This record gives sequence, C-alpha cells and structure tokens, in this order.
Amino acid sequence: MTYKNDIHVYIIGAGFAGQMIADDFRKKKIFGRVTAFLDDDSTLIGTQIDGIPVYGPINMASILKHGTYDEAVIAMPSAPTERIREVYHILSEAGFSKIKILPSVSQIVEGKAHLVQAREINPQDLLGRTPITISLKETLSYLRGKRVLVTGAGGSIGSELARQLLSGGAERLYLFGHGENSIYNIDKELRILQSEGVGEKATIVPVIGDLKNADYLNWLLPQMHIDVIFHCAAYKHVPLMEENPVAVIENNVFGTENILKAALDSNVKRFVLISTDKAVEPVSVYGVSKMLCEKLVLSTAKKAKNNQSFMFVRFGNVLG
Repeated sequence: MTYKNDIHVYIIGAGFAGQMIADDFRKKKIFGRVTAFLDDDSTLIGTQIDGIPVYGPINMASILKHGTYDEAVIAMPSAPTERIREVYHILSEAGFSKIKILPSVSQIVEGKAHLVQAREINPQDLLGRTPITISLKETLSYLRGKRVLVTGAGGSIGSELARQLLSGGAERLYLFGHGENSIYNIDKELRILQSEGVGEKATIVPVIGDLKNADYLNWLLPQMHIDVIFHCAAYKHVPLMEENPVAVIENNVFGTENILKAALDSNVKRFVLISTDKAVEPVSVYGVSKMLCEKLVLSTAKKAKNNQSFMFVRFGNVLG
C-alpha cells in the first residue's frame, strides 16, 4: 500500500503559483510530499526555494522522477495552451501516475493559487488554441453585494459559472436545479473551495426545484430577493433531444418562459440566458428550443422596467 507521504510530487513551474502550491502541500501533509520543482529557467535550476530543489529543464522529467507513484502539478497559469500541451505530453511519456493542472491566470484572483484549485487535465487544456483570458475580478465586480441565482447549477456550464462566481463578491449565491445529486456535489465543492480561501465569503444556498413549475417560481423568487439570474438550465444533449422533442421543448422553452415571467414580476435587475450558437438557423430540436428561448428573452426585454435588463449570450461547443 502506498501512503500519501510516500508519494513524490513534482511541481511544474517554480513561479509564484508553484511556490504557493508547495506551501499548501507543506501545510496539508496528507496530500503527499513535494520532492522538487521542475522549471526551464536556467537562473533557477540548481537552486532551492524554501528547501525544495529546482530541477530542469522540464523535458528531463523522465530522468528526474523517483518511482511508479510520482505525481505532477502543472503550475504555469500564464503559459499558452501550446506549452501546456507540450508539458503534458512530456509528463505522460515520463509515466507520472497523476497529472493535475492549475486554472488559468485569469481565474487565480488577486494573485492567490490554492492546491484545491488543481484539477485533472481536460480536453480544453490541450486544445490547439490559447483561450482569451478575462480578468474575473473586474468582469464580475458588478455582482458585489448582490444576490445571484444560477439555474442548472449542477450542470457542466452552470457548475463552472458557479465556481467563477465565488470571485465576484456576491452576497448570496443560489444554486438552483432539479438534480439532487448534482446540486449536492457543486454545493459541497464550493464550500470546500471557500474553506481553502478561494473566492469570497458569499452565502451559498442550494435550491431544489423544477423550472416547469411556474407557481413554485412565482412564489420562490420574491422570497429570495434576487438581483441577477444566470439561466443555464437546459437539456443540451443534441442526439438524445432528437429522440425526445416534447421533453426538450417542455423543459427548455416552457421552463425559460416561466423563469422569465417570474423574474420580470419580482423585479430581478439582470437576467442572462446562456444560449448556444446552435440557435442560429437551427437544424436540431435543441437548436430550435434555444432559438425560441432567445426570442422569449427579447420579448420580455420589451416589457421590462427601466431598471431591468434581459439578455442572452451564445456559447460554442463546451468541452469537459
């Protein structure tokens, strides 16, 4: 049996993020022991940082690793995707048993990186293009002190949005969904992130409900005094929705109509529908459903009070 303290952890990148991760490992000994930094900077190779040696260059990883259970954490938040892909392939060829990565520099708010933010590599990390980075702190500043509701908070888009909203300074974050397990999981994850110092101390409130229940929404929203809604909830699996057209229209279109009406009546200040590029000249039931949702948003915007805004944003394909 291999114990965590027997695992050699290599941090790829000896910069500010890597040093913060090493400090986290020191404090939380149950996660393993940092054996070394790996870096390409010739001025750092051969030195020590807080007693941890800096080896390199990174392409020497296969020679430097100790054994079968060695793990690696890529702490290069400002590196372009092309470099991340190269490093990942080097570590894979070297035989590391587990490879994790820190989020991009735009998600390390106020220069703080935490071990709990490290996650398994996903396809987006290895795409052949470097995503545009946006300063979350500035982008989400309008949410400071606000009450924010995310529908479909347990889904792929809703859960990632909820993670990023931790950095927005919202007073309260409502996680709305009808899936008991998915809402439980994102609620638990956000509380762990907060306990590790990620984001700010928003009050997190999980809410189980169904957007198809208009009476429930009309009662619920005034009780919560919502300022902003991010509407992510939708059936999104294109082939599956082709086989279930009634369900997708009922859930996506009627559900959106219900939450829009409730938001309008309860004086929600800003409503953002997360839509898709498939709504443009749609060729699938899913695309048609989102096109209709967009039309509902535009129709509602015409009825809105001066202090209310209703809008939508289209996403392309979402990986991972």
